[in-house]
Formats: sequence, structure tokens, C-alpha cells
Amino acid sequence: MKRTLPLSFAVAAISAPLCLQAQESQETMVVVGSRTPTQISQIPGAVQVIDEQQLRQQIDSGADLKTALGNLIPSLDQAPQGRTNYAQNMRGRTAQVLIDGVSMNSSRGVSRQFDAIDPFNIERIEVLSGASSLYGGGATGGIINIITKRGERGGPNWQTQAGVTSGFNASDDLDTRYAQSLSGGNERIQGRIGVAWQDNGRHYDANGDEIFTDISQTDLQDNRSIDIFGNLDIRLAEQQTLALSAQLYRSGYEGDRGVYFPNLEATPVTLEGAEMRDGFSADREPETVRRMLNLQYHNGDLLGQDFYLQAFHREEEVSFHPFPYVGAYDDLDGDGKWAYGEPVSQYYFSTSKQNTDLSGIKALFDVELTDRIGLTYGLDLDRERFDASQMIFDRATSDATGGLVQERDSVAPRYPSFEVDGISAFAQGDWQATDAIALSAGVRRQHMDVEVDDFQGIPGGANDYDATLINAKALYDFGNDQQTWLQYSQGFELPDPAKYYGKEGLSVADNPLTAIETDQVELGWRYRGGDWVAQAAAYYAWSDKAIAYNKADLSLDVLDEKKRDYGFEAALTRYFDSGFEAGGTLHVVRSEQKNDSGAWEDRSVTTSSPSSATAYLGWADLDRSARLQANHEFDLEDDAGGRIDGATTLDLALSQLTDFGTFSLGVQNLLDNQYSTVWGQRSIALYSPNYGPAYLYDYQGRGRTYTLSWSVAY
Repeated sequence: MKRTLPLSFAVAAISAPLCLQAQESQETMVVVGSRTPTQISQIPGAVQVIDEQQLRQQIDSGADLKTALGNLIPSLDQAPQGRTNYAQNMRGRTAQVLIDGVSMNSSRGVSRQFDAIDPFNIERIEVLSGASSLYGGGATGGIINIITKRGERGGPNWQTQAGVTSGFNASDDLDTRYAQSLSGGNERIQGRIGVAWQDNGRHYDANGDEIFTDISQTDLQDNRSIDIFGNLDIRLAEQQTLALSAQLYRSGYEGDRGVYFPNLEATPVTLEGAEMRDGFSADREPETVRRMLNLQYHNGDLLGQDFYLQAFHREEEVSFHPFPYVGAYDDLDGDGKWAYGEPVSQYYFSTSKQNTDLSGIKALFDVELTDRIGLTYGLDLDRERFDASQMIFDRATSDATGGLVQERDSVAPRYPSFEVDGISAFAQGDWQATDAIALSAGVRRQHMDVEVDDFQGIPGGANDYDATLINAKALYDFGNDQQTWLQYSQGFELPDPAKYYGKEGLSVADNPLTAIETDQVELGWRYRGGDWVAQAAAYYAWSDKAIAYNKADLSLDVLDEKKRDYGFEAALTRYFDSGFEAGGTLHVVRSEQKNDSGAWEDRSVTTSSPSSATAYLGWADLDRSARLQANHEFDLEDDAGGRIDGATTLDLALSQLTDFGTFSLGVQNLLDNQYSTVWGQRSIALYSPNYGPAYLYDYQGRGRTYTLSWSVAY
């Protein structure tokens, strides 16, 4: 049977010597597998823990958070490099990202789940690949649960980090970061506060050319972020704990470089010939702001059961870059509408700001009914509110300045506002049938009420929907540090209400959204012992509906079309004598959709996942470490002629412990490879030619960069 502990005590074996890591990782406790602390060896699924040391090594080489995770998680796509993580799928489908159990996903699909926390405040990351019925909407491809650092006894304990990154292409090719934390406490109360600040300059490709600003989803050039994260752990009684945490995160554009369009006043107007120039300013600029409160209570003996209670609130505001829409903007009647798809006689610039508030309560009981039978059950309640506005910029000013100066003309609703109330009940049973065989099964019933406001003269309304998700799993332990498992599980996603509703003739009451359920079967194996850590899983996931995006107006439709994703993921690490280790990951995935004739065809490159692989060679002793890592993304094609060209990059990370702290040197894109990012190639398919020529959206990969970091704990 599994052993339950307070959530804050479920920690990974980070500091074990290399020769013992494989054995001790078998006993690592994670929450992500069953929502209660459970040993990895008892979970029938592909589970992974990324500890602070592994994450820090990636960050010190110059990677951001989503890039680091793309390098370390086999089933997660390589990162897009900009601000967005659009279509950075797990197993070809959506990943649900959590921070201490609070979801960063929303019904409105703004893809900034990783633009949410600085790695300085992360202790470890727990990953569960594949569809999950335990966590609700969005968990069709997997779960990524980010666990934050907590306070320690004693103190005061201080930690300082600083670093710089540059490709030495120009004076503005410089990123700087600084972070500071303070923690301490006694046997009853421990607390920590961490503040991380990062300021980015301009980025350059391998040819030494300045990378164009991503005007569609925005990027992190000239971006400044600050993450303030504080928490308090209180031992109320011998078996009762209370954990409080609060976060303020802001990441926004702070520069004056922008895209200059020389032909906005030409006849005919064109977006050709654009270049980067100084002098950019806008009354609404790219930004992500999040505020979060989180309370977790644990009682180890409430009615003879383990009881967990979590209450949380998250507020999110996201703004985008001024974007060139096609056609004349006409607001003479004051209705705030603009026209799409007209002949390209002119462009006007506008941008949106989108606000989400999410509040919820989660209650969970965990009880051992017998020595071999356990039951986990609970209730989730949540409420999500969303609204969005579109700022339209003065066309005369935009045209006269080539789009560098964007002054407010008017503000109109961008999407219909909505509120989603959810209530979910779940139960999961575990049976240790024999010493070698463990069986589990569970069900989740979710009910959602959706209310949509009127939008630009189009009536709103209310509807509701239900989703029932089940899972059944079997785990066999060979008794020699090996397990194999077979599982069936369901997850679901909800089509974006903001982009679905608000259309002429579409009644909210008569067209309720339905949960798009994903069914998945998985066969897996892992070995964790001696000098080896290995895990592999083959999976097949399918659903009866698909989401189709309308490129003309960037809305979406739900189609009765079957889609499937199937593939194989694997990770392998081998520890050698004298501190050497080698390993790699592999993810082979195929994403398909049934066409009108009933034949399977490759899904569009705008949403499907390329296969990927990594390989590394590392060495470490008590004072120093080195890691050489190769990352490869394979080519991807679809049946409509779309294509994404893969790329290979090589990264190097070195560190040295001294009396003055640890110094690290990292080199990203060691061979200075010139390539277009996956997001850049997807962006072309999404926005061109409707919103301008392809070059405008072809976001390039960064060339070789050098990162020097320093950290010290005292």
C-alpha cells in the first residue's frame, strides 16, 4: 500500500551520490500520480521527477523554463523559444500545468502557462505523461506539477543567484538576472520569500541578424520579469499542518525596438520590406501579470483518514503586441466591430487584453480500508471568470510612423465574457492483489455551468455539460527493481468559449459546448536500480471530436471528426564509475485525423507534434560538473502540404564550486546553427498570407550564446 505524507514532505532524493541515485529514486515520493504522496514504484504510469539540480543545470546553460522542460521530459515537445508555449504538447495533446496543485490552464486557451514563475523559486517538477482523469479539464496529454521551494528550520538562511547571457553580437545583446531568497523558522513555523528579477535585451540569430519581434504571440526580447513568491508552513498539531503561499508575477515588454513598415501609406498598402527600428511605443504593450494565493491544510487523522484541503485564487492579465489586421476598420455606428477578409486595401493595428480569475476548493480523503485496499475520494469546486478588450490604434498615427507609434483610438470587447462554474466528484480505489500485482480503478464526474454575456449585439446565454471519466490500471512488480504496467485512462478538454461563441446566428443556449474526451491505452516498463534508470511506454490516444481554427477571423469550430495520437516515449540514464553518466530521451509520435472519406491523414502542422530526441554525456564530483547535450527535433509534414523543418542544437554546461559560491558557464547552440523555430514555422501557417507575408512571422532561433552564473547559499 502507498504511504501518505504531508504534501510539503514529499521530496525527491536530490543530494544522493550518483551511484545511489538510481536505487533511491525508486522510493521518491510524488503527488502527481494520484494526488496523494506515493512512491514512483507504486504508480502504473510514466512518471518523472525533475529535481532542482537538473533544472538548475539547464537554466545555467541559458535555457528558459519551457526550454529546460522540453529538453528533460521525453513526451513534451521542444520549446517554441518565444513567450508562448502554443502547441508545446505532451504526447501530441494538451498538458495541464500546475503550480503547487493550482492549474495554470484556463478555458480561454492563452498559451502562457510557463510564463508564470521564475525557476529560482522551483524545488522540483513532477511529470505524469498521458491522459488523466484525476485532474479535470486540460489533462489530455499529461500533467506537469511545479513544486515550489519551502522554508527550512533554523536560519536565517540566504540564497543569492546572479547571471548574464550574451551572444556578443551588439551592445543590446545582453540578458541579466538576479535572485535573492530568505528562509528560516523553528519546529512549528517555517517561512521563505524569494524574489527573482530578469531583464532581457535583444536576441540575434546565428547569422548575427537581429531576430524580428514576434508580433503574433509576443516574445521575451526587451522583456523584464519579476517573481515574488512567499510561503509559510505551520504545524498546528502533531498530525495537522497548514501551508500558505502567495505570488506576484509580472513579465512585460520594456524596450523601444519595434517593427517598422515602410509601405503603410503606399498604394497599394503592403507589409513587405519591414525592418527593426528604435522608437516603438504603444498604449498597450505585451505583458503577463499573475497574482495567486494558495492554502493547503493536511490532517493525518480526520475520522481515521488522511484529509487534504486546498483553497486557491489566481488572477491573470495578459496583453499582446499590436497586430496588423486586414481590411478597413469601421466604427462609425459605435458598435466596436471590424471587418475581416475584405480586399487588402489597408491594415489597421489593434491588440487585446485578456483577464481571467480562477478560484477553487479541493477536498480529498485518503484511507486504508485494509492492509491491501485503499480508497481516495474527494470533491473539486471551481469558478472561472473571463473578459477581454480590444484596443484599436489610430490608423493615421500608425501609417505615418510605419507602425512604430501606436496611439489608442478606441476600445471594444474582443471576445464574449463568460463564467464557468464546475463541480466534480471523484473516487480512486487501489488493491494490492499480491506482493507483485497492484490494481487500481477510478471515476470522475464533472458538471460545468457556462454563462456567456452578450457580445457586440449578439445575445449571450447559459448552458451546461457533463463529463464522466474513468481509468483502470494494473502494475506488476518483478521484484528486481523493475515494474511493468497496463492502463486505460480518460481526460478531456473544453473548446475555448471565447472563440466559439459571439458569432452571428450561434445561440449559446442551443449550442452547448461538450467535453472533448480523450481515451488512452498505455503499456509501460521501468527499471530503477544499480547503475541504470530506464523508462519506456507505448501509447495510443483517440477522441471523436476535433477543434478547427478559422484563419480568417481566428475563431474556432468543433467538428465531429475523429483524431488520434500514438507513439513511444523512453528515457535512459547510465551511471558509470568516477562520476560519469550518459543518457537520453526519445519520443516518436504520429498525429492523425479522419477526413470526410473516412481515411486517416496527418493532422495539420499547426497543432501536431514533431518527434524529438536528446542525448547527453555528463560528469560530476563534489566540486565540479560538466554536461554536453544534443537536442533534435525531427521534420514534420501534413497531408495538406504543411511542413516543419527540424533542427539540432548542442548545449554545454560547466560548473565549479569555490569558497565564494558556485560559478557556472553555459553555451547554448554551441555550433551556432541557423534555424527557424517550430513556433516560427507554425506561425507562418497560422497567420500568413491572411495577415502579411511569411517572413514577418518566421521567428528565428537564437544563435550561440554564453551564460555566466553565480550562486551562493549562506
